[in-house]
Parts: sequence; C-alpha cells; structure tokens
Amino acid sequence: VQLQASGGGVVKAGESLRLSCAVSGITMSHYGVGWFRQAPGKEREAVSCISASGTITTTYHVRSAKGRFAISRDDARNMIYLQMNNLEPTDTAVYYCAADTIAVIKSSMCSIDHYWGQGTLVTVSS
Repeated sequence: VQLQASGGGVVKAGESLRLSCAVSGITMSHYGVGWFRQAPGKEREAVSCISASGTITTTYHVRSAKGRFAISRDDARNMIYLQMNNLEPTDTAVYYCAADTIAVIKSSMCSIDHYWGQGTLVTVSS
C-alpha cells in the first residue's frame, strides 16, 4: 500500500495550493481518507477528512481551515485532494494524507490511523 502526497510548496499569504495524494494497493472507496499536518514543534492534527464512499458523506475540517480548505476524493483515479485557499502563515506545516477502513469521521472529529503518506511541505510566508 502506498500513499504519495504531492503539491506542497512555498506561497505567500492569501494564495492557494492544491495537494494531491495518489493511493495504490487498496480499494480506496472502502476507506475514510484525510489530510493531517504537523507544524514544527507542534503535534500532528487532522485538517480535513471525508468518509468512505457508499456511506453518508461526512466531512471534517479543523476550525482554522473551515471556509478555506476543501477535501475531495476521486475513487476511480485513486486520488485524494486538498484545495487550500487564502493560505495563512499558520498553515505552514508538513501535510500528510491517510486512509483507514475504520476511520471515525464526524463533523466534530477525525480519527484515521492506518495507512500514511510521506508528507509534503507547505510553507506560507507573510
């Protein structure tokens, strides 16, 4: 199983980025998926998550990302995306994609802890 995150980079505050995660080795539609991030000196946190296909679609966004970030999935292409708009310096972190068949995803929380990608660095300058 591989999750390959890409799309990170250096941008200025207010700009946008779209992260992509290519998934292989699993039937992605069976998995809840999400994006997490870890900033220097901080704990990893869930950013945006979306439930497995075939279930009632549930998404989670960390409060600081609501209205700015959007998660999407393309099961036919085995891809996960995170569209990040109006980026802020506090969004600077390594972003990881993840997948789990027993993910717990509610509007108030996201718990995914099975398969992880290698991370892509997002740096937002002021």
